[in-house]
Amino acid sequence: MSEGRVLVMGILNLTSDSFHAQTRTPDLTTALARARALVDEGADIVDVGGESTRPGAVPVAAADEAARVVPVVRTLAATFPGLVISVDTTKASVAGEALRAGATIVNDVSGGRLDPAMAGLVASQGAEVVLGHMRGTPATMQNAPRYDDAVAEVASELGAAVDAFVMAGVSRERIWVDPGFGFGKRLADNLALLADLGRFRGLGRGVVVGLSRKRFLGDLIRPGASSEPEERLAGSLAAAVIAAMKGASVVRTHDVRATREALAVVAAIAPCGAGA
Repeated sequence: MSEGRVLVMGILNLTSDSFHAQTRTPDLTTALARARALVDEGADIVDVGGESTRPGAVPVAAADEAARVVPVVRTLAATFPGLVISVDTTKASVAGEALRAGATIVNDVSGGRLDPAMAGLVASQGAEVVLGHMRGTPATMQNAPRYDDAVAEVASELGAAVDAFVMAGVSRERIWVDPGFGFGKRLADNLALLADLGRFRGLGRGVVVGLSRKRFLGDLIRPGASSEPEERLAGSLAAAVIAAMKGASVVRTHDVRATREALAVVAAIAPCGAGA
């Protein structure tokens, strides 16, 4: 990933159970159509995932996840030369196959915690890595999460993850951090992390945020009432703008064109990465 303006990472879900139903692409044909749309809308990175990480998601076997991800990564690399491809996985074996197929970034929402082999794999392949913060697993992370100081605790735990990858041989310049919005966080925790996002800028090369259409945004938009992911675009764009103004380097989103347009306004009034 290059630096400068805030980059947009488009989400490519190769599952039948991701929380935003309209973006599910459980076969190669629909996946490629979705990827082409993301590229046409201006995605700087396409993030390919074969296992849902929504709260309560059922784990997928490594072989099944690789069978979903690797053919798509290989085809994307051949179809869109120069496209930056990331693989969204917590499994070193899946990451390794995807990197060999043409991905250059591993996006691990667990920060390497769920597979001790991940750090060595990233080091051996010379890849970049996004280390996300999550307590527990997707199946358990929202079971009464608790923080006394969410910003300080998440920063400390992400710092430890970065140190572990550096010790394994990954240069700090190839490590990005993601505070894990919605991953084992309460509404107040998510808001605190967004408000103090600049706290994470010194941990690695930059900060990646994944806020797109998440449930906590629905809780803000419709307090006390349920909302569907399809109803959370406005909240997602507002959150993306705030994140960019607080120092985010990469915004991961389902809605590439709308997000790029919103970030263009940010870039016009504040230098990228200025933070607050």
